[in-house]
Amino acid sequence: MESLNLINGYGKVKPSEDPNSLPNQQKAITPRRLKIIAITLTVALTLIIGAVIGAVIHESITEPPESEEGLASNSAESLKTVCAVTRFPDSCFSSISSLNKPLTANPLNFFNLSLEATVRGLSNLTSLPKELISKSNDKPTESALKDCISLFVEAVSQLNRSFELMKMGPGEKVLTDMKISDLQTWISAAMTDQDTCLEGIGEMGSTVPNEFKVKVQKSQEYMSNSLAILNNIQSLFEKFGLTMP
Repeated sequence: MESLNLINGYGKVKPSEDPNSLPNQQKAITPRRLKIIAITLTVALTLIIGAVIGAVIHESITEPPESEEGLASNSAESLKTVCAVTRFPDSCFSSISSLNKPLTANPLNFFNLSLEATVRGLSNLTSLPKELISKSNDKPTESALKDCISLFVEAVSQLNRSFELMKMGPGEKVLTDMKISDLQTWISAAMTDQDTCLEGIGEMGSTVPNEFKVKVQKSQEYMSNSLAILNNIQSLFEKFGLTMP
């Protein structure tokens, strides 16, 4: 019997009889093994959380701030609100937007920009009658266009006075009842000058190109828009939740 035992394992116990030789899934889970498993899971969870936080931080840095997009959107909506009080809201919106000036949600800012667009439009128009005269052989047309030249010069003067009036001096209020009244008078006078130009052309039966009449009418729209914003300035400030300066 002893010889048999020596041959089988040189005094070793058979694998089937050694508890340490059992497959892994059958081994008993010791406290030390549980501790190792817990540490491994903790490290893995920490790495996963770190990766998620890193992704969130990267996204917040690379994406544009929502506040800047919101500001632009609010400015456009504010301009639409102001232009809604005019007879020609589309030309109001396009003329102010085309200036490429900063838009602030303030009715006074929009009035100043509308007035600037009006002055620019009329200034560009003043040279057109001279060009048409040089190409015309019709005396009535030339006479009517010469009247338009002087009328346009007067209209530009009226608008420039309005523009200068909006420049605030030290300790001076931006808008007073007197200022508003003067602005209304001068802008209305400029519109009348353009009406007189078109009426003169019609009465003379002149052959002025339709393009000229369209440009004059567009200039009148700009004036009308500026006047409408001015006439509704108090209610616009209230709508914006602001106090009129």
